[in-house]
Amino acid sequence: MDRNQTTVNEAKIKEQVKNDKIRGLIHQILGVLLAFSAFAGVAGFGLDWLNEELINAFGLLLYAIAGFAYTAYTIYKNHFSGKKAVKQNEELKKKGLK
Repeated sequence: MDRNQTTVNEAKIKEQVKNDKIRGLIHQILGVLLAFSAFAGVAGFGLDWLNEELINAFGLLLYAIAGFAYTAYTIYKNHFSGKKAVKQNEELKKKGLK
């Protein structure tokens, strides 16, 4: 059971890179919505409901979903609930590591 050891700083950097990736994706989605809103206005489509306030609220919702998903995934990965994880937990207890 070989594991790559990382320092706390390396783990923080990896987490920050993941967060930046998600933040960038959300910004791209919001940018497309804003561009579409402007295009629809110029083209004469009556999309009064697609305004900047709605897009900002949608962005806030995306950030909340991303935060919840990340937290739920982290909790799931750190719990010994799956078959493989239960086996690993047994080994750790046998070796006195837990």
